[in-house]
Amino acid sequence: MDDILKQSLIIIPAFNEEAALPGLLAEIRAVAPESDIAVLNDCSLDHTAAVARKHGALVLDLPCNLGVGGAVQAGFQYAFQRGYRYVIRCDGDGQHPPSEIPKLIDAMRSGDVDLVVGSRFLETDRDSYKSTALRSLGIRGLSFLLTLTCRARVTDPTSGFQMLNRPLLTYFAHSYPLDYPEPESLALLRRQGYRFREVGTRFRARTTGISSIKSWGALYYMLKVGLALVVDRARTVNPRYARHNLVSEKL
Repeated sequence: MDDILKQSLIIIPAFNEEAALPGLLAEIRAVAPESDIAVLNDCSLDHTAAVARKHGALVLDLPCNLGVGGAVQAGFQYAFQRGYRYVIRCDGDGQHPPSEIPKLIDAMRSGDVDLVVGSRFLETDRDSYKSTALRSLGIRGLSFLLTLTCRARVTDPTSGFQMLNRPLLTYFAHSYPLDYPEPESLALLRRQGYRFREVGTRFRARTTGISSIKSWGALYYMLKVGLALVVDRARTVNPRYARHNLVSEKL
């Protein structure tokens, strides 16, 4: 595992996460001491950037609030330009236990996949993650739609706990959805011939803060994502970034 970690950049999109970052960064260092860590500071209003630097992370201060999609793509661009072979993404709120990172690495190493997604709903201990009834309904509906679109099983369409390889990094550094990045990116990468796999990982409650999506807003969010997926199907994709082209190049 050390060889992959040495070639990996761990990116953490963060907006007002000063309270969660110290513990999260310490956990990541304990699991992946060989990896570089970049906190993507999305114009936080608190001391996110200062806290991240104090705890040894590289900080990319974004020029304006881009949202999670724009922040994550900035991380992808940084990783691509500096030649990293892999990128691991953890959210800044502490919901993704860094102790689960080895599961992503094992799946990347053992399977012919370009993206590994940590799923809340494949873990044996399903009680490790709890959600509201409406949110669960929305996730199930979106999972069904994405499973049909991708022609591959999707159980956790909004998971931001991911690991991707260099060819897919090349694609996402140049083209990545900004509004609903997790579900839209699954549909787009499949159209370009990339392969993904879900692995069961534990999730935990936020260490600080609250979700911006609540109650009926969760269902509304899922409906909007479904519409975005339909629109995406009508858009052309750039064959330059198709998997069969990039895996044959010396990236």
